Amino acid sequence: MALVMDVAALTDFLEREFPEVSGEFTILRVGADSITVQLNTGARHLRPGGTVSGPSMFGLADVAMYLAVLAQIGPVALAVTTNCSIDFMRKPAAGVPIVAEARVLKLGRTLAVGDVLLRSGEAGPIVARASLTYAIPPKKDGVK
Repeated sequence: MALVMDVAALTDFLEREFPEVSGEFTILRVGADSITVQLNTGARHLRPGGTVSGPSMFGLADVAMYLAVLAQIGPVALAVTTNCSIDFMRKPAAGVPIVAEARVLKLGRTLAVGDVLLRSGEAGPIVARASLTYAIPPKKDGVK
């Protein structure tokens, strides 16, 4: 499927629609059915012991899949997560950003299904894996 939104358009959308997380995420790349997003980790993302918290990694997986879907369908703010399962596999390295590689596996009219691999750094080991489903709101009068 052809891309509807590129890195610049997705970044603008995220900043406009979700200003509360402005600066939290950096979109590194957008492909035909995938996206790479970095969590800009700071003290607020850490748990005792200095590792990135599970809720922060879950948030990254969710945002990455949301953006991967929007890259294909356009700026539909009301697309929502309907299911997510995440496996935490190893402790991320301290002081290294967490990078998500999200893939859209199936894009239908009302649902999108995908997976996300979270790495400790862009080329580092996989620290978590998530499977997500998104509900896509129906089009109204030909408008998304």
